[in-house]
Amino acid sequence: MAGIFKAYDIRGIYPDQLNEQTAENIGRAFIHFTGARKVVVGRDMRPHSVPLFEALAKGMTGQGADVIDIGLCSTPMSYYANGKLGADGSVMITASHNPGQWNGFKLCRNQAIPISGATGIADIEKIVHDRLWKNCAVKGKKSTYDISKEYGEFLRKYAKLDRKLKVVADFANAMGSYEIAGIRDMFELIPLYEKLDGTFPNHEANPLETHTLDALRAKVKEVGADFGAGFDGDADRCGFIDDKGEIIPMDLFTALIAQDILSEGPATILYDLRSSWAVKECIEKNGGKAIMSRVGHAFIKAQMREYGAVFAGELSGHYYFKQNYTTESQGLAMLKLANLVCKTKKKVSELVAPLRIYCSSGEINSKVADVKTVLEKIKEKYSDGRMFELDGISVEYKDWWFNVRASNTEPLLRLITEARDKKTMEARRDELLKIIRG
Repeated sequence: MAGIFKAYDIRGIYPDQLNEQTAENIGRAFIHFTGARKVVVGRDMRPHSVPLFEALAKGMTGQGADVIDIGLCSTPMSYYANGKLGADGSVMITASHNPGQWNGFKLCRNQAIPISGATGIADIEKIVHDRLWKNCAVKGKKSTYDISKEYGEFLRKYAKLDRKLKVVADFANAMGSYEIAGIRDMFELIPLYEKLDGTFPNHEANPLETHTLDALRAKVKEVGADFGAGFDGDADRCGFIDDKGEIIPMDLFTALIAQDILSEGPATILYDLRSSWAVKECIEKNGGKAIMSRVGHAFIKAQMREYGAVFAGELSGHYYFKQNYTTESQGLAMLKLANLVCKTKKKVSELVAPLRIYCSSGEINSKVADVKTVLEKIKEKYSDGRMFELDGISVEYKDWWFNVRASNTEPLLRLITEARDKKTMEARRDELLKIIRG
């Protein structure tokens, strides 16, 4: 059980770290901590998601809570079910993009408000460790519910398509096919790796690893598609490909979606602090209020609620919508891109081109023995820039900027820098890496 309670979820290797007994105890602890009476539980396609569900549900019902089993679904669908069914909480059984031997739980309160390490996971860990729950005389009940039709109808409300776009979708043998099942017929869809298989026989379900998008990129060019979409394991992240087979940087995709949203009127939109300058500029150019956010879904969702934001985008490929209870929806992201193509009559590559104006290093990870000392050195050296510490250290200059932040789980520093030209970006990147790596 050691080490499975993470910053944003519970995750470990089955059955060595996460097994049925642990799952039952987590179910009991979840109810003890939240006081939930009605809980939605969904799961991905991993073979052990079924026995883990049965054990989790046993723990929850044993503590007097009713469990609504929504079966196989994407993580965004589980969030939708949480809000739509008026549940007190939800759990999605998935290990997202991790290899097949992994599994885990994504926990939420009512209205799909996430439970993170700081807002409950650490408490649940203690409850499990010390077995603090009390015996309950009246057991809860387990029922089933199919949310797929309602989720599809929800997505379709936001479609403004005047034709069927040709789209290649790489499902990575995972839950993306469920995420867009309700809007599939609105596209000329060409699927890749659609058969559910929790061993991920074709490639890792992680669009952040750009090599996993190679087959998708090739297929888009081969069939002359309007764009491509590559889903991660539980379909709460997606990487998009333009009509030329080029990867759309995930921060620039935020700017694309913002254009469709803002065509309906002014709104507040959050952007990940690692995003290109082009994202903020695009939001403001289109009449939106752009607010920078720190990294991490729990922080972003809380900040969206605080500022009444309708949309937020993260560099990791998470796209958050107020309409889906301030959570991810890759089905909505796909529709918003299609809306923009239909409205502008432009190719996706033409829409992205004006946003490709700065040079970014991408996020670079470095193992560091003494994170605190390195960060102090950076603060001292770059004290002449506009510095802020929303998440790690960010410093802006007239022609370049950077962010350095520590990993939540490893002795790593993550660096990203951007400049108005490639030469400046590379020089500043190397300068910073020299300090970081010694």
